[in-house]
Amino acid sequence: MKLPPLRAVQYFEATARLNSFSRAAESLNVTQSAVSHQIRLLEDFLGESLFERQGRNLHLTPVGQRYYDDIGDPLQAIARASLQVREGVSGNLRLAVFSSLAVKWLMPQLSDFRTKHPEIDLSLEMYAHRPDLSDKMGDCFITDFAPGKNYEYELLYTEYIYPVCSTKIWQQIKDKPLPDALWEYPLLSVRSLMENDWKEWCKVGGYSLPRDVKIHTFSHMLLATEAARYSHGVTLLNHYFMNEIDREQLVRIPLHEIPTGDSLYFVYKKHRARQPEILKLGRWLQQIAAADEAAF
Repeated sequence: MKLPPLRAVQYFEATARLNSFSRAAESLNVTQSAVSHQIRLLEDFLGESLFERQGRNLHLTPVGQRYYDDIGDPLQAIARASLQVREGVSGNLRLAVFSSLAVKWLMPQLSDFRTKHPEIDLSLEMYAHRPDLSDKMGDCFITDFAPGKNYEYELLYTEYIYPVCSTKIWQQIKDKPLPDALWEYPLLSVRSLMENDWKEWCKVGGYSLPRDVKIHTFSHMLLATEAARYSHGVTLLNHYFMNEIDREQLVRIPLHEIPTGDSLYFVYKKHRARQPEILKLGRWLQQIAAADEAAF
């Protein structure tokens, strides 16, 4: 089945809808001669005249009117479907985020976003490893890397870690000299956080890590957090792992923090940079990230 030139059909639809070659050219951001040329191509393809020109007046021929009636709705459907693929369904937004970040940072604050923006149906898509930034995964993302040229990204966090213990351990060490009091307890190290996290922390602070101190190693900060909560030792955590619930059971020890070298970014495709839902979500994420940093 041979199809007509789709550009010619688009130009015909605009001309018929606006009843003017000049207004159609303006709406399509092309010249009037370009519109006339495409209409001639379509008429040649169909073998029929689509417009009657009487002086300055323009009218559809009976064939042109039937053709416009038939192609108008399908063209609008194509436009709507293309917009949904390009910008997502209006009011719906999928945010893809690391599973630990979703649980520890976003979930406790999500009701605030929904209160402020009830018009947006925000759903979270969780991933465990560096994601493929595709529409299959989400409409926007929180990542630990700045993406390529086809994406916009906004810095949310530069990650720092600091020592944390349970309220029970804190009661035992709060009146003792620091950091020496820490060495009385196992140090909970996170393998995925940074290499030799406690050694690096001591180095920045100008301390010597005792050779006989016990170090228990965990694969993920979530596990180290739970171990600290149950008073198994002292660990190093970042801002977004200390949510409101954690602050009731964990204490930030008043000692220095160190950067891990990682950052978190809010990421979305460039062609969606003006989508209202994404702009609102981005502003909200920036606000809660700033508030969390200010709290520490």
